[in-house]
Amino acid sequence: MTMLDSERQSRKDERERILGERVPELQLSGLSLQDLQNLCKELHQKIDVADEERYDVNAKVVKNNMEIQDLSGKIFELKGKMKRPALRRVRVSADAMLGALLGAKVKESVDFKANLKTVKKEEEKKEEVTDWRKNVDAMSGMEGRKKLFDAGQ
Repeated sequence: MTMLDSERQSRKDERERILGERVPELQLSGLSLQDLQNLCKELHQKIDVADEERYDVNAKVVKNNMEIQDLSGKIFELKGKMKRPALRRVRVSADAMLGALLGAKVKESVDFKANLKTVKKEEEKKEEVTDWRKNVDAMSGMEGRKKLFDAGQ
């Protein structure tokens, strides 16, 4: 604890010494109004320069943090990708596969074909293909349209 206290005190003394070197104390007594205004203008200029530097440093820090995050993501991706071995095709019977999936529960063989439903295929009704040239005369005009209308009902 004493070492920590002494280290804190040394940091505090160092900080005060550096601030004393960089920032001299203001001597405002005995200055005229014009001198005070000039001093304020100088201080404002110094503040502006310090703000610009702070902004530039902050922008660099943000940029570096983004780069660090991107590189960390790339490293994570590279470490995370494992090479998968080439898979071999293995022939397994249905009984062996059920035994592997369900364990020792299934002992008798299962007949899959017996459990399948039978589906009847409906034959599509095919219209007879006739030569359209034969019906052109019969279907032309109003009589042909009437025949088509009657055939539709």
